[in-house]
Amino acid sequence: MGTNYFEMKISGFTFIRNGCSFGYPFIESIKSILPVCEEFVIVVGDCDDGTREAILEIGSPKIRIIDTIWDETLRSNGTIFANQTNIALKELTGDWAFYLQADEIINENDLDAILKKVQEFDKDPEVEGFLFDFLNFHGSYNYLNDTRYQHTKEIRIVRTGINVFSYRDAQGFRRYPSFEEYNNNHPGVKLKVVHLHVPLYHYNYVRNPEQMNVKSKHFEAFYHDDGYLKKKYQDVREFDYYNIERVKRFTGNHPAVMKDIVKNQNWDFDPEKIHRKLSAKDRAVYFIEDVIKYRIGEYRNYSVIH
Repeated sequence: MGTNYFEMKISGFTFIRNGCSFGYPFIESIKSILPVCEEFVIVVGDCDDGTREAILEIGSPKIRIIDTIWDETLRSNGTIFANQTNIALKELTGDWAFYLQADEIINENDLDAILKKVQEFDKDPEVEGFLFDFLNFHGSYNYLNDTRYQHTKEIRIVRTGINVFSYRDAQGFRRYPSFEEYNNNHPGVKLKVVHLHVPLYHYNYVRNPEQMNVKSKHFEAFYHDDGYLKKKYQDVREFDYYNIERVKRFTGNHPAVMKDIVKNQNWDFDPEKIHRKLSAKDRAVYFIEDVIKYRIGEYRNYSVIH
């Protein structure tokens, strides 16, 4: 499988640092879209846990590594994540850029559908990106986050050559007049996108509770100062998966690249132990949303045109 048939080029890209230590399925993530990419650029931050070596072991000539040193002083709003994403973006040579964060995976059964949609709108300059539906796993590979506070859709394929850069903390993208304006805090313009109705498997809250605690503390270090981290994580060894409003059972099939990881889950998760209480207002909102099948007031960093 490849994109030459469609006379266009798709470049995959991501960033990673200490992926092994923090339990990211980054190898599985790369492999999940490698078949549809003519190249895959990965920005690897300074680390000593075997992350870079693991990437090299994939053995694909499509993969190109860019080594970076993270600026540890960037400790607000997840700025470092956008910084690393933009480094990769600038190196791409494709017509389209396919972005996956290190805990995001595409099911192999959806690759053909994705390619066909990108081909369909490749020559339509109005289309600037493609929107995916997110399956946000929580606590176990058998459950999904079912709260109002987890994004359910996001852009993961963008057109290159139109000054698209990472928005905020690299969750999404926007178009800017120039990179200079981007650095000068220009608000950017929401991308016009096609909604693919294809699931993206987001394994962000699925790790052994001790490893999840370590990962969470490291992640928050790029949003908060040491005082906050000490107060929140002092004497805490395991992540509390039960401090959530609700989850729902996952009834689908995981991507093939995740087979062994899912099989080897070595901790228990019991949704009956969820302890966060809902207010009367929250219960009412959830009830309405469950009936109408629509998220009220959901944040949307995109403009759907198809």
